[in-house]
Amino acid sequence: MGSKIGRGVDIAEVRARFEHWRGNRSGKARIPDELWAVALEIARREGVNRTAQELHLDGGKLKRLMLATDSGASEVPRQPRFVELIAPACAQPDEYVVEFECSGRSKMRIQWKSTTSPDWTSLLRAWRDSER
Repeated sequence: MGSKIGRGVDIAEVRARFEHWRGNRSGKARIPDELWAVALEIARREGVNRTAQELHLDGGKLKRLMLATDSGASEVPRQPRFVELIAPACAQPDEYVVEFECSGRSKMRIQWKSTTSPDWTSLLRAWRDSER
């Protein structure tokens, strides 16, 4: 039922340890540091929310403890794995649609999307020359 984590720590086993401690504590005793350490280890691998839910802990406190212990550790800064490059905004390309029809019933339709317009005269001349 529980998933194996890291160095053989099973989340179901840790849950059982918490339940045993809760069943045998006197009054409103604080959770021992040993149990918090194991909970933090699991939270780093499985996530704070899942760990808090599985072990019936306050997620906010678990997260604060995790951040406090992690900030004290000297870690090598991780390199970014993904960098999003956003292209500069450019002018919207104009859209041209031109239709030519010849007396011989042939038709030509040009649809052009560009920021610069085509040389319409040369296109028309080339089409008309091909019709002769």
